[in-house]
Amino acid sequence: MTPLLTRRLLIRPFTLEDAPFILRLLNEPSFIEHIADKGVRTIDQAEDYLRQGPLASYAAHGHGLWMVQDRGAGTPMGMCGLIRREAFPEVDLGYAFVPEFWGCGYAREAAAACLAYAREALKLPGVLAIVSPGNAPSTRLLEALGFRSTGSMAWSPGDEVAVYRIALD
Repeated sequence: MTPLLTRRLLIRPFTLEDAPFILRLLNEPSFIEHIADKGVRTIDQAEDYLRQGPLASYAAHGHGLWMVQDRGAGTPMGMCGLIRREAFPEVDLGYAFVPEFWGCGYAREAAAACLAYAREALKLPGVLAIVSPGNAPSTRLLEALGFRSTGSMAWSPGDEVAVYRIALD
């Protein structure tokens, strides 16, 4: 994948050198609350997460979650990308940012770039997104991008998520 460039962002594939940032991101209280506790507590576990998650997805599907950085300074900000999950008929847009980059439009900018990639490079007819019901900022972001609710589904025992979809064709 060629890195995606927006006005303010560089969106690129993860490497194992990104493990320290992944360790921080996956242990943010907001990540654990709204996405999941991945149980990643060490740099070695962060490297394993990258190998088994994003890097494996790139090899299998040609896409996955990507690092989002400030285009000028190179500062890691979060991740955003397209995930192929067995439970879904279409790819899923995923994103997460560390708190100091919330409320600045970075998630929207990164998500829009990933959707353009899905449309133009991958020629996908649509993309799904899931969000925990209490995550109002993510719900607003998805709706602002043009996603529409398609209902909900059980994500794990006792854990219901809202499902959204956007048509790209």
